Amino acid sequence: KQWYQRRVAITAGDKNEFAAGEDKLYVAISSDRGLCGGIHSGLGRKFKALHLESPIKKSIIVGDKAKLILLKTMGDTYLSTFNNVGKKASSFTDALEIAEEILSHEFDSADIAYNSFINVVSYKPIIKPIPSAANIESNDAVYAYDEVDSEVVRCYQEFSLANIIHHALKEQESSEQSARMNAMENATRNAGEMIDKLQLQYNRTRQAVITRELIEIISGANALE
Repeated sequence: KQWYQRRVAITAGDKNEFAAGEDKLYVAISSDRGLCGGIHSGLGRKFKALHLESPIKKSIIVGDKAKLILLKTMGDTYLSTFNNVGKKASSFTDALEIAEEILSHEFDSADIAYNSFINVVSYKPIIKPIPSAANIESNDAVYAYDEVDSEVVRCYQEFSLANIIHHALKEQESSEQSARMNAMENATRNAGEMIDKLQLQYNRTRQAVITRELIEIISGANALE
């Protein structure tokens, strides 16, 4: 079942040694799920800031949240979008489908953006480079131990890309889960405080009504005397 939408058909670590080209593709990893604070908007702001600094011409968006956030600013750059993300745990098969879609487009270099999990109370939106086949072939380090032909480079790129995407999906899921837990904890605490305030207001109003009725009864009794 095809779970992505392709708009345009075009013939396809923190530190890396691969040179960046001018024709760059950007991949944003988010999900379709909400109720997790500002995790998606934070990633959207990082993408928008990057777009203002250097206009993005090609992008692939994973998840409806990022798609909707970035639609107005850079919707015309979408090559394809993926939905139904985050409704169940991602698998390596999902990562392979995204990798195949990325490799169906031509680009000199690519960057992937996602939320990196730090701990249960914090996460950080980051952008990491993805090497293309041309970048890999132009890197002397690839030939340090053995001769490498184009087929080996292609297989290495496909498997490496799928691994990078799978890692990004899991990081995003972990970040969302921690953000959702914190958001629900804050919502529960705020609801508890609201209940306490309303209970206090109710008790005061009830006491005022009782006091007024007692005053009326006593006043009436005094009037009869």
